[in-house]
Amino acid sequence: MIIDTLDIAVRALRRNLLRTLLTMLGIMIGVAAVIAMVAIGNGAKAQVEAQIASFGQNMIVVMSGNASRGGVSMGFGGASTLTKQDYEAIRKEISGITAVTPEIRTSTQIMSGNQNLNTSIIGANEDYTGIHNWPVKSGANFAEADVRAAGKVALIGTTTAKTLFGDTDPVGQIIRIKNAPFTIVGELVSKGTSLMGSDQDDVVIVPYTSAMVRLTGDTKFRSLNVQAETYQQLASVQTQITELLRQRHRIGEGKDDDFIIRTQQQVTEMATATSQVMTLLLGAVAGVSLLVGGIGIMNIMLVSVTERTREIGVRMSIGARGSDILRQFLIEALTLSIGGGLIGILLGIGGAEIVSAKFGWTTVVSMQSIVMAFVFSAAIGVFFGYYPARKASQLDPIEALRYE
Repeated sequence: MIIDTLDIAVRALRRNLLRTLLTMLGIMIGVAAVIAMVAIGNGAKAQVEAQIASFGQNMIVVMSGNASRGGVSMGFGGASTLTKQDYEAIRKEISGITAVTPEIRTSTQIMSGNQNLNTSIIGANEDYTGIHNWPVKSGANFAEADVRAAGKVALIGTTTAKTLFGDTDPVGQIIRIKNAPFTIVGELVSKGTSLMGSDQDDVVIVPYTSAMVRLTGDTKFRSLNVQAETYQQLASVQTQITELLRQRHRIGEGKDDDFIIRTQQQVTEMATATSQVMTLLLGAVAGVSLLVGGIGIMNIMLVSVTERTREIGVRMSIGARGSDILRQFLIEALTLSIGGGLIGILLGIGGAEIVSAKFGWTTVVSMQSIVMAFVFSAAIGVFFGYYPARKASQLDPIEALRYE
């Protein structure tokens, strides 16, 4: 029965093929737009997550300076509150961690021969590269002994190395940082641009002890980077560090912390929140075109009912019931919407691929968006096709046969 009705519906739609294709066009564009827009939004989110992952795995950042003066919060960097004793305590007393490194940052002029540039200097220990998933491309990492002795050794980023030494291997070369000679022991693998658009490879990493003694004169740390053993232990480690630092800094009950702790999970959620909103907005805007396509289906089906009034009267006069007429017109509407949806899926996937190839954007076509767009297009066929189908099923056979 359904097969016969479907055959009748297809033949009815083929009578005016151009009108059928134009009606399907609205659904095709709507479905394609939803899939392509969601793919762009998901791609942006995936790119952000990948860049955050490149900063390190299972990482917790403890930042100094959430102090208050005169009732005003100073925020990150407002005060130096993390000491070397805090760093040692975290290394020894916190369970579920694999590595900890202090971090001191400054920017200064460095020189080699007749070349010089202003670059970022990071002071850290030998665990920094491991915590941040930043392997050494050539040479080797500096050792724990270099950190203890405040050794004048350095790791160099690819951008800095290229600027100072061109195509020459920088390992073994001498650079001067604030007139202090540092020997390059290793060149880092390129990391590219950060989320903020800065060049992560324009950097020199030295032992934090050397940075404190020879470059900045700091006695306290800007931040500490802690790596948990597993992703599941991030919350536990964060709680342990909070309790330890509150105890060490003698922060009483009800008092604000003089430090800030952010886990990689929290940073990811904050960074991807904008991408998620953008994905929803893009999907919603594209979804409007699906509604427009549905209105087009209703319009054409109403026209079809009017044009085929006499045909409907003939069917009813030879025994067709109202439910048969209702089913026939509903199947016609569904055929339009599902056919347009299937073609739209192919166009949406192709459009996402073209955007990725043409503009270099990361796009991620999800099965969820495909299913959602297809189901929505089918639902539109039922929703906007029901009224014309019901109108056709309620025609009076006698009046329909008289219709000219």
